[in-house]
Amino acid sequence: MNKAQLVDAVADRLGGRQQATDAVDAVLDAIVRATVAGDRVSVTGFGSFEKVDRPARYARNPQTGERVRVKKTSVPRFRPGQGFKDLVSGSKKLPKGGGVSVKKAPKGSLNDGAATTQKKTSS
Repeated sequence: MNKAQLVDAVADRLGGRQQATDAVDAVLDAIVRATVAGDRVSVTGFGSFEKVDRPARYARNPQTGERVRVKKTSVPRFRPGQGFKDLVSGSKKLPKGGGVSVKKAPKGSLNDGAATTQKKTSS
């Protein structure tokens, strides 16, 4: 699927190609800008994007066998979330009828399981 096909898929849900184009462009731009700035972008159930620094190193030219110096660089990294992995592996099924496959996090799951509400004591 390329970007135009993604826009078409989103347009079916939003009701217009221009709205879908704007939405896809806005999401991709926000992800790219945050990653370039060094921030981690996490979408629960889908995955996370982050900037990773690779140190300078020596590599070998496969044609000549010559040792070559490679400069340090930064690269983007994507790590799929558990929900995405489960769908791709087949251990979970996609929802029928065009339902949303990546849902928001359950309440309290972003606090490492810590309860966010206080229990009332009965007297």
